[in-house]
Amino acid sequence: MMVAPTAAWVGAFALYSWLATTICAAWFARRMARARGVELDLGASLAWQGAIYAAWLPAALIVWRLIRRFGSGGRGMAAAVAVGVVVAPLEALAAALIDRAFTGGGDLAGRILERMPVCILIYTAIVAVGLAAAHRERALEARDHARRLEAALAEARAAEASPPAGRLMVMAGSRRVPVEVAAIEWLGAADNYVVVHWAGREGLLRATLQSLEARLDPRVFARAHRSALVNLARVRDAQPLSDGSWRLTLESGEEVVTSRTYRDALLARLGR
Repeated sequence: MMVAPTAAWVGAFALYSWLATTICAAWFARRMARARGVELDLGASLAWQGAIYAAWLPAALIVWRLIRRFGSGGRGMAAAVAVGVVVAPLEALAAALIDRAFTGGGDLAGRILERMPVCILIYTAIVAVGLAAAHRERALEARDHARRLEAALAEARAAEASPPAGRLMVMAGSRRVPVEVAAIEWLGAADNYVVVHWAGREGLLRATLQSLEARLDPRVFARAHRSALVNLARVRDAQPLSDGSWRLTLESGEEVVTSRTYRDALLARLGR
């Protein structure tokens, strides 16, 4: 089933809201104009209210850019509130001026005050829709990342079906022991050494992580972060974290966190 882009459903919702609000407000506005001694036909009242609510489009774009820039957390909310202190009065002023253009003169300040409660409510609704859209985009992005990670893990397991020949001679205590490459779960950098983790055990190898990465099958071994290389075929579970990184749980129960930078690099590699 195709999933509509966030921009599409937000645009459709905005169009529906504008049309429904314009039609309902036009009916009420004719009564309000009549009370002020002004007679308006249906077309004029629709144009009147349509202009008032169309003036909210720039505000909606500003809110969306704020959320995209600062996120949907505390910083984004603080930015939206700060901007709302300016936007709501400006929208009330615009509505009051449009009112006066259609119904004649009057107390501009009074009309602004009349419009303020509605403007605050509309701005709050716009922020709520923007936050919902941002959360939807994050959910879709997380689902896509999870799907692509599963593809990477499946590819690694398939590659391990014909495991690469070779062993690493690892220092475990006072002895050097051979470790099958396919048995390694992950490798961690430690100054001029690499810590090799396999079958719940660990040992040291005098080498650099970069040199080992160049020797190992890239379908099976991938960088988790700057100082860790993970055997994807040994990953038992992968959980997304709130900051966009992943927590990889290996067969032994050990956990390695994949930073967002290396996650994106891995996904880019899969895309190629």
